[in-house]
Amino acid sequence: MAVAYFAQSAEPDALRNKKANNKEARRIYIMNGHKFLKVTGILMIIAAAFSIIAGVFVGGLGALAAGLGAASGLTFAYWAALFLTLIGGICQLIAGIKGVKHSKRSEKAGGLIVWGAIVAVFSVLSIVMNLVNGGEFNVTSVLTGVAVPALYIYGAVLNSKADAQYAA
Repeated sequence: MAVAYFAQSAEPDALRNKKANNKEARRIYIMNGHKFLKVTGILMIIAAAFSIIAGVFVGGLGALAAGLGAASGLTFAYWAALFLTLIGGICQLIAGIKGVKHSKRSEKAGGLIVWGAIVAVFSVLSIVMNLVNGGEFNVTSVLTGVAVPALYIYGAVLNSKADAQYAA
């Protein structure tokens, strides 16, 4: 009876070992993706707060200037930069909150990748707008503006790989 039990249980042990290895690989992907999403999400929330405060401040100054009769001095570039600052900051805040909130949920990775891409696009548009308005090229701005969303996307990709690795 013991021999028959051993022969029957050998195959399930192999399956259990394979499942354990898949779970371990999934845990590693999620843990790494979790860390990237958590850290970059917090950085995005902090940067978004500064961006939104700056946008409100600049918008308030523009409204004050317009009220004092300087409306003709407020060009399209001013309003476009204000729009990019406020909307980009709001998108960055949403992405940061979602990244922190869903950092351990690999099924949300696709949505987080999209939010990371949106933030990266607003960052690039902001850099281009600065260059068009006569600003000089700033490497630090490019690195911080694109690197954080890129690491955010990388963390989300690691989370999505966790499910793909587990399913394989």
